Amino acid sequence: MIRHDLPEGKWLKSSYSGDTGATCVEMQATRDDLIAIGDSKARPRGAFVFSPPAWAIFVHSIRSTGPLARPVADQDR
Repeated sequence: MIRHDLPEGKWLKSSYSGDTGATCVEMQATRDDLIAIGDSKARPRGAFVFSPPAWAIFVHSIRSTGPLARPVADQDR
């Protein structure tokens, strides 16, 4: 789901974004207990919103396989 109604002052910059000024991945918790992930240089496009369990699964997957790993379905080919 994508949301556009998120407050500007609530964004937290990813620690992996470095010191690149306004070009970073940011997150914020929403009032309805979801996790919003946005691109600071593309705010008008909105932010992806995830439930906490879905976000935890995604983060665990990245940490355990790495961001450049092929999807499981592609590994058998």
